[in-house]
Amino acid sequence: MTSVSISDDLKASVPQLMLSCIECDVVVMENNETLWEQIDEKLAEIAGSIQMDDISRLPALAASRKGYRQCGKDPSRYRLSAEALLRRTVQGKGLYRVNNVVDLLNLVSLSTGFSIGGYDAEKIEGGVVFGIGRQNEPYEGIGRGELNIELLPVFRDRKGAFGTPTSDSVRTSVTSGTTRFLMIIIDFGTQELLEQATFIATELLRKYARAENLEILKVDGKS
Repeated sequence: MTSVSISDDLKASVPQLMLSCIECDVVVMENNETLWEQIDEKLAEIAGSIQMDDISRLPALAASRKGYRQCGKDPSRYRLSAEALLRRTVQGKGLYRVNNVVDLLNLVSLSTGFSIGGYDAEKIEGGVVFGIGRQNEPYEGIGRGELNIELLPVFRDRKGAFGTPTSDSVRTSVTSGTTRFLMIIIDFGTQELLEQATFIATELLRKYARAENLEILKVDGKS
């Protein structure tokens, strides 16, 4: 299991922070129609029950937006990935199809409101530390190009920043060659919802990505 910890500066800024880290062997496939049937059902459910103004008040998202402000970042300018997914859904734009592993991660995020990092574990070098982005720190977000991560919560390994709750990076992205997957569910303060999100994620990984050798690590701001 990849070592994951929270930096002292992020602990001080967001003491209620908790992470649920799931690492497992996976089989990456370009598409899974059964998974997409489940995703389409969730999209229809959300579109029929949530208005745009409701999104930021969902418990996991409200806590996440508060966490961004505690770090000094404007959550309306640098949207959390879960909020971006939900806004697309309510607007009727649907989701991009990437691969079964990324698609099921997005389903977990839509179902729970948590922003979730998904990484090729074999592209991570050394232990992972969740900290706060620095000025001019280099970062290439997936589909976003160079991203200003100053004051964003940021995952780093030996080579530098590779993940944020706004956008994961190209460097550790999940591709057709990925065989070991690390998912990190980021809870900025709901706590009681994190266990359910972890259960949903592990079930979907087993069902749609043939997950094996699954390990779970819980990390909080008090440890």
